[in-house]
Amino acid sequence: MKHLEVFFNLRSLSLKNLCTAIAVSSILMTASCSKDEDEPVPQPIVYAEENPLNKYHEATGFTTVTNFVNAGNYEFGLVFSPNVKGKINAITVKLPDVNPALKITIWDYTSKTVLRTEVVNVATSNTLLTKAIEALALEKDKKYMITMNSNDWYKKNKPDNSNAVYPVTAGNIKFLEYRWLSTSSQVFPTNISQDYNGGDLSFNFQQTD
Repeated sequence: MKHLEVFFNLRSLSLKNLCTAIAVSSILMTASCSKDEDEPVPQPIVYAEENPLNKYHEATGFTTVTNFVNAGNYEFGLVFSPNVKGKINAITVKLPDVNPALKITIWDYTSKTVLRTEVVNVATSNTLLTKAIEALALEKDKKYMITMNSNDWYKKNKPDNSNAVYPVTAGNIKFLEYRWLSTSSQVFPTNISQDYNGGDLSFNFQQTD
């Protein structure tokens, strides 16, 4: 009888330990699940848009402004390179005269090919116009150029007409050259000038990585 009593006591003890172990495991699993559910899901970083033109003018010292209206057609603009991967979301432009069909081009600088052409209606003179475009992805450290074909522009230069020192870093954009060509066609400009900028033409850039 004593052997049976010991057997049942051991069996009872084993069942009790088993039940205790199951209960503890259940609590731990519940706590673990609860912890997993409480942890926030990481959200992707959304970077603010930036327009580099004002910083470019400040860095170059191009503070003297002269208006040119009906002064002959040119293809002209800035060569640039992003310091980070990103995209162009909009084009910005301001002219001293109206132009219902201003042609703006974004180029692959190395291959001299057109990546995007946008026609902008500049309906009001001396007013900054922003045109949203289908996002154009830009690669880090790759060279691009943005130009417009116009006979109206603002010439901006230093008070002493001296050259700017390139490259010019403006936020996440590095400007490398200012180029121009006398033409009414969409042609890759070949002339380089360092003592002024013809504009105002720029873009809204947004970092993606």
